[in-house]
Formats: sequence, structure tokens, C-alpha cells
Amino acid sequence: GPVKAVVAQALHGLGWTGVEHVRVGRTIEFDLAAKDAPAAEAEVKAMCDKLLANTVIESYRVEVA
Repeated sequence: GPVKAVVAQALHGLGWTGVEHVRVGRTIEFDLAAKDAPAAEAEVKAMCDKLLANTVIESYRVEVA
């Protein structure tokens, strides 16, 4: 996307010419009451698909801690 291209171009312009495959993202963290980690992961994936991520243009990763 345009943001990634601008970041890459700016880094290259500052001398970091070896930078490739820039990713610009966001992190969403929250507490969730769930019976176990697999249940929590499934629920959060459903949240991402329905609301938190635009899955047409974004990918996401779920981490349960």
C-alpha cells in the first residue's frame, strides 16, 4: 500500500537501502474470559473476521497469552 511505499522510500533515502517488504500494522490487545486457549483463539478469530480486521485487505495473527 501507499504507507508501506512511503516508509520504504523514506528509509532508503536515509541510507537504509537494504530494507525490503515493509509491513505497517496495528496491535489490538484485550482481556477475554474463555474456558481455554483454543476457545479464546477461536472467539478472537471470529471477532477479527466480523469486526476487527478488514479481511479483504488485511491479514491478522492471534496470540493468546
